[in-house]
Amino acid sequence: MKEQKGTEESALFVMDGVKGGHDGLSKISPKKFRKKKDDKFDLQKLAADIRSGNRIALSRAITLVESSNSEHKEQAQKLLQELLPYTGNSIRIGITGVPGAGKSTFIESFGTMLCDKGKKVAVLAIDPSSTLSGGSILGDKTRMEKLSRTSNAFVRPSPSAGTLGGVHKKTRETMLLCEAAGFDVILIETVGVGQSETYVRGMVDFFLLLVLTGAGDELQGMKKGIMELADGIIVHKSDGDNVNRARKTVREYKQILHFLQPATPGWMSTSLAVSSIAKTGLKETWEMICKFEETVKSSSFWDLRRSQQTKDWFHNMITDHLIESFYNNKDNKNLINDLEKSILHGDITVTQGVKRLFE
Repeated sequence: MKEQKGTEESALFVMDGVKGGHDGLSKISPKKFRKKKDDKFDLQKLAADIRSGNRIALSRAITLVESSNSEHKEQAQKLLQELLPYTGNSIRIGITGVPGAGKSTFIESFGTMLCDKGKKVAVLAIDPSSTLSGGSILGDKTRMEKLSRTSNAFVRPSPSAGTLGGVHKKTRETMLLCEAAGFDVILIETVGVGQSETYVRGMVDFFLLLVLTGAGDELQGMKKGIMELADGIIVHKSDGDNVNRARKTVREYKQILHFLQPATPGWMSTSLAVSSIAKTGLKETWEMICKFEETVKSSSFWDLRRSQQTKDWFHNMITDHLIESFYNNKDNKNLINDLEKSILHGDITVTQGVKRLFE
């Protein structure tokens, strides 16, 4: 399904018509949820429905949070304020990887295993937005068909919308909504662009990097900085004829990680071989994450990291707001257009143009 365009009124519920998945959205017409312009949402009821685990209410709330309509933005913040006391009780796991590493396949197998253990798993899958049309494929529900149908799972695809690091700018708020709905494991799948994974690192507790066999070859196309962010590295597709190569690659990564500064103080990042097809290494991956949580919480760094992440989020939002308000100012728009013409005609330099703009 490509990202739909239309009025802000219809955009609020564009995702509520997505077919497939366990949230029951395919059974409900989006028209039932379109409100009249003068109507107001019963935010307290919506909050109560979310806390009770109502999937349709959660989907509506996420769509509300993602809306660019100013009225929707205000309502979304009131809803989040209502739900804040019920957030923060999950483990947040960021998952990235090189192209072709099988992130979606891993998440489906790993998430299904966690659901079988009684965990409630929310997957926030970020699809890349086209730089030309702005549209997204939003196909993660198709790729995670089995997990989408699992009663303890919730899969939500969202467009990256050009956000640095391949993560939708509202991912943090969506994560809070999922926690308020009772999900105790949040998996955030990034586009895997390899440009600014620090954005993901800044919102999760555990950062997992998926790679393929052949550490030497992989490192040629991988930034050292990404490895320094990883709390764990999964050598994926360790099955069939690839098992021995995967084991060798795991040893190589462990040696490399030994010389890197730990991504989390007090925790030594490690590597595991995993096959999502053969279902091997999944249990060990969860045990590694549980050990990480126990270790980091015992050192009090868990709460310190989350506090710092919230501060960083606040400052990032200040920057976003300044940029948005600057470009939405009508006088600024007109002046920018005039200065662009002067720059292109060679009358002034780019630096002179910026200086005049801010004078």
